[in-house]
Parts: sequence; C-alpha cells; structure tokens
Amino acid sequence: MSEDHLVQHTLFPNTVPSLVADFQALGLHAGDTVIVHSSMRQMGWTVGGPAAVIEALMTVLTPTGTLVMPTHTSDNSDPALWENPPVPEAWWQPIRDHMPAFQPELTPTRGMGVMPELFRRWPDVKRSNHPQTSFAAWGHHADFITANHRLGEGLGEGSPLARIYDVEGKVMLLGVTHDRNTSLHLAEYRATFPSKGPAICSAALLVEGRREWLAWDDSDISTDDFEQLGAAYEQHIAYTPGKVGQATTRLFNQRALVDFATTWMTQNRP
Repeated sequence: MSEDHLVQHTLFPNTVPSLVADFQALGLHAGDTVIVHSSMRQMGWTVGGPAAVIEALMTVLTPTGTLVMPTHTSDNSDPALWENPPVPEAWWQPIRDHMPAFQPELTPTRGMGVMPELFRRWPDVKRSNHPQTSFAAWGHHADFITANHRLGEGLGEGSPLARIYDVEGKVMLLGVTHDRNTSLHLAEYRATFPSKGPAICSAALLVEGRREWLAWDDSDISTDDFEQLGAAYEQHIAYTPGKVGQATTRLFNQRALVDFATTWMTQNRP
C-alpha cells in the first residue's frame, strides 16, 4: 500500500497521545509484559510512523513494564529449504559458504515489518542470540526474556516465548491475525500429537569469534491451523477485538492462550 493510498484511507491521523489512549482502552497497563506482532499499514497514517507506535507502547508500559517483538532472520537458513522465493540449486553452497554470521546488534530482521526492525535498534533494547528466531525486548524483564535463547529450542522452552509465559505476559496482535502469533509455537512444542516430528536447522553464526555454518536438531513447526486455533480460543473466552487507530487489535493473556492451544493441538492435530 502506497503512502498516498494510506492517507486517502485514513479518517484522522494517529498520534502518540491517541495511540496511548487506544492501547490503554484495549487493556494494556503500566508494568505489563507484552509481545507485539504488528502491521503498520492496517493502523492508518501515523504521525511519526513506527517510532510513534513504539513511543506510545513504552509510554503506557513505563520502564516497569516490558515490550517484546520478534526479530527473526529467516534468510539465515539452509537455502535448499527456501520457498519465498526459492533459489537455484547452484546457489545453495555459495549461500552456505558466505552468509554473514548472525550478530544481534547488526543483523537485520527479515519479513518482520518496519516496526520490529526499528525496535531492535532502539536505545536500551536487548536482543536474544538465536540466528533464526531472535526476539528483542525493552524494559524491566528485557534481560531475563532475551538471555540464554537455546539453539535447539528456537520457539520452545529455551526461548523468550517461554520466559514471557513465566512472567505472565500478554500477546498483542496489532492489525494482524493468529497466523502471526508466535506464542502458539510454544504450545506446539508442548503439545503431543501423532504428526509431531523433528527438524534439522542450520545457519551461519559466530563460534568463539569465528564464522561457522552449523546444523542442529529442533522441532518441526507449522502455522497451518493457527487461524482455526485462534478462532476457537476467542470463541472459548467470548473475546471481542478492539481498535488501535484503524487496526483491529487483540490483546490476550499469553499463559491462558498457550495452555488452551497446547490442549487444542493435542486433541485436534493429526
């Protein structure tokens, strides 16, 4: 969507004060821990763009709260598995040989949107050290959430998602739907179902200061049923989404959502 199109389809511009009011009306409070998945274009035209949204979130949370965003780097992976887009087989080995090693302070996000990319570079933001599924965090629990992100548990027990669960955080879907809800992957790791299987992952990372291409075992994951699962949860709790700017927005207790999703996957996945 072009900026001209966005302006034409915005009734009134969002500002930091209007966004603060919208976040508070949604149920976000000072001291909360929240992981935000977002689409700027769904919100309408915003004075200051993504920086204004981040400022509004931090204003509501205050330094006693914690803001988290996914900062994933899906391009640092085996090119033989790429689909969007795929690359010729003749490219695979050169990519494996020359992909820059993941560095939390330098490596850009891929496919996360403009807000997480800005957020990861924000002052005092911490980023977990996972070459594919890192998360960035600011505020009271930032160090706890981003520390010790285990290589073989990218979205599982050794990930920031589990640490958000530990501190009873929240999930915000800002203009996006459950297919972007990474917390459902934590439930996927915890659930038991017949088709559950392993995955072999690989990426470029620094080992004692040297770039290496490493492979590791993890769990196979899928978002194919996340929309169905999310709809079932919303029906279960009789949830009505709110609005932030023009974006349909959802705010959930992450622990309750993950517990429901774990049971739902165990009962419904083949």
